[in-house]
Amino acid sequence: MADEGGAVAGSSSAASSDKVSALSFDIEELLDDLEFDIPKVENAPTLESILNEADDSNYVVDEDIISTTDTVSKTGLQLLQPPGDFNETSSLSSQDSHELRRRERAKKPVTTIHGSVLRPSKLKSVSAQLISATDRVDAGMPTAIVVSSLVAIGTSHGLVLVFDPSQVLKWCLGSTAVGAQYGSVSALSFNRDCTRLLCGFARGQITMWDLTTGKLLRTITDAHPPGTAVLHIKFTDSYVLAVCSDSGGSVFELEFKRLIGVRTCESQCLFSGSRGEVCTIEPLHMNYTIKDHPMQDVLVLAMASFSKVLLVTVRPHLKVMFTHPLKGDPSTLPLLAWQFVIIQVSERDRVIDPVLAFARDKTIYFYQVICHNPQDIQAVGLQKMEVSYQLLNITWMNARVLVCLDRTEMLHVIDVRSEEELEVIDVSGTQLVYGTSYFKSLATGGNVSQALAFAGDQACYQSVTSHGGQLFLLGTKAVHMFSMRTWTERIAVLKKENKYQDALALSLSFYKGTAKAVIGLSGPQAKRKELVADVMVDLLLEFVDVAIARTPGNGKLEDLEDYYQEMVPVCVDYCLHLSNLDLLFNRIYERFSSDVIAKGTFLECLEPYMQTDRLTSIPPAIMKDFVDHYEMRGLLDSVESCIVHLDITSLDIHQVVGLCWSHGLYDAIIYVYNRGMGDFTTPLEQLLGQLGGALSTGKQLTDVQIKLGNKLLVYISCCLAGRAYPLGDIPEDQVAVVKDQVFRCLTCLHSNNPPTEEPPYPYLQILLKYDTREFLNVLSLAFEEEEFNTSEGIQRRQRVVDILLQVMVESLGFTPTQIGILFTFLARQMARHENTIHVNRVLFEQVLEFLANPEDESRHEERQQALMELLQAGGLAQFNEDRLLHLAHTAQFYRVCEYLYEKRRSYDKILTCYLKDLSRRYHVFTYIDSIMQSQSYSAQEKKLLQEEALKNLEDLVSIDCKQAAQTVISCLSHGLADIVSKLTSNKPVLFEFLQGVISYRDAQSSALKPEKNTPLEPEVLELYVDLMCEYRPQDVCNFLKMNEGYRLDEVLQIVRKHKAWEATAYLLEKAGDIQGAFIILLENLQSHLKSLSELLQAGDSEKAAVQVLFSKTETRLFIVVQLCQRNSANIDEAAREALWFPLLEAIMSPQRKLKNTVDKESLDNFKEMTHHVLNSMMGYISPPAILQKIVQDPAYNTGKFGEVKELIIGMLDNYNYEETLMETCKNLLYHDLHVHLRSLTQAASRGFVPRGDQCSLCLKTFNDSTPDETAIVFRCGHSYHMACLRAVGSLHVMDGEEVWVCYLCSNTRRARGLTSSRFHRSLSNQGTAAGKTSIAQRGGRGDTQAILSDPHHLQAFENVRKSMKTPSRLAILTALSKPDSYGGQRPASGIFQNESFQLKVAAPSPLTLG
Repeated sequence: MADEGGAVAGSSSAASSDKVSALSFDIEELLDDLEFDIPKVENAPTLESILNEADDSNYVVDEDIISTTDTVSKTGLQLLQPPGDFNETSSLSSQDSHELRRRERAKKPVTTIHGSVLRPSKLKSVSAQLISATDRVDAGMPTAIVVSSLVAIGTSHGLVLVFDPSQVLKWCLGSTAVGAQYGSVSALSFNRDCTRLLCGFARGQITMWDLTTGKLLRTITDAHPPGTAVLHIKFTDSYVLAVCSDSGGSVFELEFKRLIGVRTCESQCLFSGSRGEVCTIEPLHMNYTIKDHPMQDVLVLAMASFSKVLLVTVRPHLKVMFTHPLKGDPSTLPLLAWQFVIIQVSERDRVIDPVLAFARDKTIYFYQVICHNPQDIQAVGLQKMEVSYQLLNITWMNARVLVCLDRTEMLHVIDVRSEEELEVIDVSGTQLVYGTSYFKSLATGGNVSQALAFAGDQACYQSVTSHGGQLFLLGTKAVHMFSMRTWTERIAVLKKENKYQDALALSLSFYKGTAKAVIGLSGPQAKRKELVADVMVDLLLEFVDVAIARTPGNGKLEDLEDYYQEMVPVCVDYCLHLSNLDLLFNRIYERFSSDVIAKGTFLECLEPYMQTDRLTSIPPAIMKDFVDHYEMRGLLDSVESCIVHLDITSLDIHQVVGLCWSHGLYDAIIYVYNRGMGDFTTPLEQLLGQLGGALSTGKQLTDVQIKLGNKLLVYISCCLAGRAYPLGDIPEDQVAVVKDQVFRCLTCLHSNNPPTEEPPYPYLQILLKYDTREFLNVLSLAFEEEEFNTSEGIQRRQRVVDILLQVMVESLGFTPTQIGILFTFLARQMARHENTIHVNRVLFEQVLEFLANPEDESRHEERQQALMELLQAGGLAQFNEDRLLHLAHTAQFYRVCEYLYEKRRSYDKILTCYLKDLSRRYHVFTYIDSIMQSQSYSAQEKKLLQEEALKNLEDLVSIDCKQAAQTVISCLSHGLADIVSKLTSNKPVLFEFLQGVISYRDAQSSALKPEKNTPLEPEVLELYVDLMCEYRPQDVCNFLKMNEGYRLDEVLQIVRKHKAWEATAYLLEKAGDIQGAFIILLENLQSHLKSLSELLQAGDSEKAAVQVLFSKTETRLFIVVQLCQRNSANIDEAAREALWFPLLEAIMSPQRKLKNTVDKESLDNFKEMTHHVLNSMMGYISPPAILQKIVQDPAYNTGKFGEVKELIIGMLDNYNYEETLMETCKNLLYHDLHVHLRSLTQAASRGFVPRGDQCSLCLKTFNDSTPDETAIVFRCGHSYHMACLRAVGSLHVMDGEEVWVCYLCSNTRRARGLTSSRFHRSLSNQGTAAGKTSIAQRGGRGDTQAILSDPHHLQAFENVRKSMKTPSRLAILTALSKPDSYGGQRPASGIFQNESFQLKVAAPSPLTLG
């Protein structure tokens, strides 16, 4: 049943007089678990007296003793576990201390803890009376349960036991005699006020009982078809209306009436099982505590079949308002559950609407039902949830918690909003009751569908129900109840199991409001936090006491530290969450202070919280202990990093300052002075004094002194930028003062108490001598602040520049490198701040000379950038450009040169700069292209650039030959002859250039756009071939094969000159000199064979070398064989023998010499090559001629058949293979021809079916036509009178034949293809016709005629058609059927001699055989 408004356990107040208080079982712990004891009596008692017998044991439910598990537990909770089997968990220390190693003291992430959400228990009195009824009066096993303000349980022998909320048997309805007639109770339902009970039975009967008197009111036998079991029966909110479903899959509405004292029931079918079996139904029960809900006058029913969910309104009128498809495993049933939920529709508005959850297999859907009025009801999808298990049942516990039962009988508690699984409980011990027999309708003969019978194996609709936030499971021997624990109970369960950290994590989620399934925590947020905080404080103190009491007993220091490092962060975390530091530093710290190790660990665990600013205030006493402990441990660096994060009021300044000065904690010193005293200059002066003293010794600085100098630079930079050091920001009202104080401190002429020998501006000198570059970088950043851009700020900046020049240039003590850094700094500042920095002209000359010093190779790019910035800012306007250009060239500042040349529009000079600049020379091609393609430059400028580029062509080619070629072709020249002539003297560069030209041409070539192809002169190609023969001879042949446009004779002379035998053979073959090509290839093969023979005769050669030479020889042999095969079909037999027999002789001749001198493996290799030649030549030379040649050869004419046996057998096998292949091809072609002709015959004999009996034009029926009138019927089904078609011009003449065209189809489709009434085999092929239609359609509407009438397109289409045209099947069969003759000459031309001939054969479809 659907829950009412998400009510929680224990709610018993009535909203109106017609409502009964909700059923609430108060669970008490530690009650007696003894079984129900029935005393023996002499006289057999009656059924009612037995079931109402008093019991000494308490009848209230008892919570089973269980152990909780979290959501990832696989075993879940074990119900009905005996008390003696329960073992308490071990202490925290015994669980973890031996497994943990020392870890970092950072905070560990807190995992989500939900604890035990459901409290399992058993209705002891109800369960005991069920067992008693079964044993004493043969009531049978329980079969169905329904819960409201009463509990009703049906049995397998037709009885119904009704219990009140105190588990006292109120009624025993029915008898075993009725059960024998009606069968088992298969479904139960209370009405709204629990005054009526409907019972459905396995054999289809329905009874109604008055629960106020215990009388039978109605027995209904004709509500649904006979022979089907009642699967569901449900009261609606109306007292006179119910719905039921049977095993036939139908749903019926039952309306109860009473006329003149006669009770009747009218049945109406809502859904017929013939359209798909409905497996479950669920009416919506209104929550009457919701005032004026628009659905109070509407009765809504949800139904679910295997394939869909339906939502219908039964009243005020029957209407289907929503359907949704359902998919899932065939063995799973659909599930339904209603719940009223508060839904947030906007930031301020909320509504309470019913939500339907329906599921099947592993998917759950949630839909909100919105009712504007009884005629306007909509279902809106809220969410879809996927689970990893197959579902048996779903039910709501309240508006946010859904409980799912899976097929392994595990309960999954799910928070609907977050889809998070809160708890998993194993309920397999309940021995859940299943309604399989009703879904299979065994009591009526099993007349159900296979789908329903298959899926009903695990149907438990009647044994799982919920009410008032409580879940009830009906077992075979007991009734189990699961209620939601309150928030304090969930914490107590974890505390009882010594899981204090989980309990704290759970309580923190209650405190923050992030917990799920919260019960009993209500009221304003502040009040809720206060309640939870009190519980957390007690829990935290108890946790500390337990942790200290259970320290590891082995006494090892390492184990103790590890143990306390796990405990202390827990306390700190939760005290910070509660903002209760008094608890942490008073009561908790006192407990840890009782142990020295615990106290030290506690102090060390505070460090990460201070460094992350989570703990910013510590009592002075605790801070003193912290500093003392770290000083004792020698961890003062950690103290420093903590001090700078703390509130200064929590520090003992005198203690901290003394500690920091004594141990060199500079960050802490600065922090204490800045934050505690508001003094930003005193630490700067004192620390600069220390750094100056170290520099004055002239020794190398130590790491500590370098660290101090770096800190000072960062501190100064932060102060001048308005930032606090080492972190944070200076208060806004102090920023200007701090900047001014620090600036005055740095630029002061002397310190406060200067010694007599102190130089002027001591602090600036110290910082410049320490690190000139970085200090000037600090000043550069400071100069960008807005204070230095005012009139006063400009004066300050000029003063700093003057001081720097006075200190570094006009005095001694600085190296030339440091002075050069100053000049670079000045150049950049002058460029950034135009006309605001003034430098003496002579001094400026020195700056310029330094920047352009060619002898200084350090910081080249930095100096060039400084000079560029000066130029762009106009700072060098007074200097001679020629001198600047000379200095830039001398210093190799090519970007500066480019800038100056661009002002002069000397673009050819810029090209030279690009070529000389190694970092930018690859951009030269982009530069040339941008100049030559732009309209902003004059022809003379472009000509100069072109001449300069051609002058430096070798450099361009060396950078990227392909890019150079592209640039030359597209921008620099209209022909390649003059370019090639300039590079003739440098052949390697010329070869790379031509290689780039060829690559560019290949990349640009396109068959679709031939106008973009780049034509090359034959002379260029021939020159490239000549150079390729010299530098890359292995690629010559492939190049010749892949390219055209060269002169054959000239190229042939070139390759012969370079002795490129493979390329020479290819060209000879291309020229038609087959014999010449063959001779060249054969000579090359013979040379390899000769080398191989000599190597084998030597006898002392390595096996690897022999194998390598064999591989090379086989490669040459394959090339010769391919030449012979390519050309044998085009020459006569004598010419073929002139090719093949010399090749065979060349292979066989070495075997004569090596026959008795080499090993068997080498001889076998020669024979394999011989076999390859024989098999290749058998298709072109008659076998007798080949055999005669072999027999006459001295290597095989010794008179022993074994010598030639293998060769002859191989030839015969090859012959048999070819003969079999030919026969198979003939059979396939015969079969293919037969199938094709049969399909044509069937198409030709197929009748045309007209769409109607009237002409599609004049609309007159053909029955009214005269005998002289002729009717024409088209394949499309349209029919016309011949005269009508002729009148509208649908007669065409094509190839001398009259062709009729369907008028309607031709006008509608606007296609070129014509549909003829005359039978043509080509037109009867539907695929062909469809293809023509699709071609016409793809052409579009307006453009069709234009596209197909284009003569170029028509010619191209005709060429494609001809190229794809293959010989007819009859022609192939005719050629195959000719007698084979190896002796005679084969024709030089034929079907099989055509190189483009391809035979595409596929196995026929099994449906077309026969």
